[in-house]
Amino acid sequence: MLTLTDSATTEIRNLIATNPEVPDGAGVRIAREPGDGNLTLSLALTPAEDDTVVDSDGARVFVEQTTVPLLDDKTLDAQQDGNGQVQFAIAQQ
Repeated sequence: MLTLTDSATTEIRNLIATNPEVPDGAGVRIAREPGDGNLTLSLALTPAEDDTVVDSDGARVFVEQTTVPLLDDKTLDAQQDGNGQVQFAIAQQ
């Protein structure tokens, strides 16, 4: 199952907390692009019906069903770049 680093957990919680239009229980969703199969990460208010939900200390990640096997042994990490922008990355556990 996908795991989250402490940094990813903190950044996801911050993303939700600093956006007043986003309700509690929202998270980020990882899905595959239909054409090229690349993974995308986007803000999601709720999980899709068949998403797997990963909850790490209140940080929620919704993983598209077809993406679950790809991320089974992976870790989601987050770091801020030199401009203060958050960059998410997926690595081996």
